Amino acid sequence: MEQPSADHELVTRAAGGDSAAQRELVVRHQGAVFRLLKRLASNTAQAEDLTQETFITALEHLGSWRGEGSARGWLLSIARSRRLMSRRTSSARHEPAEGASLEKLGLAAGWGSPVDPEELASRLEQRTVLEQALQGLDEESREVLTLRDLEELSGEETAQVLGLSVAAMKSRLHRARLALVASVKRGAAHG
Repeated sequence: MEQPSADHELVTRAAGGDSAAQRELVVRHQGAVFRLLKRLASNTAQAEDLTQETFITALEHLGSWRGEGSARGWLLSIARSRRLMSRRTSSARHEPAEGASLEKLGLAAGWGSPVDPEELASRLEQRTVLEQALQGLDEESREVLTLRDLEELSGEETAQVLGLSVAAMKSRLHRARLALVASVKRGAAHG
């Protein structure tokens, strides 16, 4: 995890025109920004373009970061905004997770049925299965899982990036985790 005070100093120097600090900020956080956008974008090229747009926007607006939360959270908020603007022109959309009831998601995830935990754990460990399962989810689910579970933002930061209350973020995260497990189980049944 990042060191908030080191990032605060880095952003302050970068905002003052220090090009080495600007490069360091990009290098330090480009992986997290790209990982989020790769899970949300239609393809790798779009994720790369959006990553570049994110850092251009961030570098142009360094003075607007108030030091609240982490620089990573701020950059991920910008990345999410860039993706949302890009998505407005895109016609491809997934059905939102809210379309499925909690009961249906729970049953699909295996609530109340005997599950071989070793077999399920082995499926979850296979990166390709997990990536396929993630890609099978709607964008909101991929987004909350990426921010909270993969990028390890705090619950408060994840909620802030998503523009949600903490309670709403937790609800979305719970649904997304259930949908992910159900997707992995479907993959296991078909694979």
